[in-house]
Amino acid sequence: MNTKHMNEQNIEESRFEFLKGDKVLWMVILVISIFSIFPVYSASSNLEYIVNNGTTTGHVMKHMFFVVLGLAIMRLVGTVKYEYMGKLSSIMLGLMIILLIVTMFTGQTIDGASASRWLKIPGTPISFQPSSFAFLMLIIYLCRYLTKKITRERLPIENVMYIFGPILLVFVLVAKDNGSTALMILMVSVIVLIIGQLHWKYIAGFITTAVVFIGMFLLIATKTDLIKSNRVHTWISRIEVFFDKKEANKADNEEDKAKNYQVMQAKAAIVHGGITGMGPGKSALKQMLPQSASDFIFAVIVEEYGLIGAGFLISMYLIMIVRIVMIASKMPAFFGSLLVLSLGVMIFIQLAVNIAVAVNLIPVTGQPLPLISYGGTSMLVTYIQLGIILNISSRIQIYDEEGMGKKQSIVEINDIA
Repeated sequence: MNTKHMNEQNIEESRFEFLKGDKVLWMVILVISIFSIFPVYSASSNLEYIVNNGTTTGHVMKHMFFVVLGLAIMRLVGTVKYEYMGKLSSIMLGLMIILLIVTMFTGQTIDGASASRWLKIPGTPISFQPSSFAFLMLIIYLCRYLTKKITRERLPIENVMYIFGPILLVFVLVAKDNGSTALMILMVSVIVLIIGQLHWKYIAGFITTAVVFIGMFLLIATKTDLIKSNRVHTWISRIEVFFDKKEANKADNEEDKAKNYQVMQAKAAIVHGGITGMGPGKSALKQMLPQSASDFIFAVIVEEYGLIGAGFLISMYLIMIVRIVMIASKMPAFFGSLLVLSLGVMIFIQLAVNIAVAVNLIPVTGQPLPLISYGGTSMLVTYIQLGIILNISSRIQIYDEEGMGKKQSIVEINDIA
């Protein structure tokens, strides 16, 4: 009986062998990925009929391709030891910094966007945003460095060169065309430094230095011509509109109303959705909502699926975050635990920012909704992040000992060379 039971158990486990890592997290990712197809299909009609770019079918097929590609990459990442990713992070970060510099001079706009954030791969029609990959590599690098040096006191010059330097360099290179991502880089980096147990005096020093850098950047961008084609004036305008939103809503001036147009349409879509929503594909305001398939797709989801659908989606994200925290808490290796929490923070902040913009809690930024928004680079980076988390979760083996229900975690404690 015991042998038969063990064989049946092995057969059952082999069925899920492809889903390497935390099974609940896998299920949540698959549910969100499949669900994303429906709002993207609905909202992408805006690109066809209003922007006159491609067809709805073409856009949804492209989105489905990136979903499948992302899931494949996520599974592939799960086959590589995450320690190797940490060891290669400094090299990959250096490569991303080079690509960011190249993008500053040769970057292009996509679909009429005003920021030159994309870099085209020579000889192909494929473009991507190096800033997203640079952000990911920076966080992995910080986790690796904080772990590697945890056994001894770091010299001040080491922190300046190997922590402050890379963060501020990536910030400066990204900030010119993507201010919201640049601020997120600083925010997440500070959180990683705190979780990574860097001494408070260095964290305070970094925050002070970052504030000085931001002030200098804004001053140079607004008062001189040294930084050309920057978006600082756009950021300032969005912040002014946000804090003067009551006056903007009442204004008779068409220019003032135009500045607040995106937020007004998003709020109208959310109100229109009500409790149960208008039904899949029946959004009435998606044609009037700019970036309805990407930055403001949450508003379309609420309009079509109502508060019930939005609540279901948010619950899936909450389960994802909870599972990430659980994985981090079960991982004795400090690098693995720190990396899981740091990647979870990245996903959570991007999620929170997108929803906060849609419900008008913060100024318009331009951050996509993780695993949902139409696009390629951000979606693939999110799948890579989740792939690393699943990779680390697969290193935690939980099993029952002799049917007594005693659980034990088997990990490599000293997994950092």
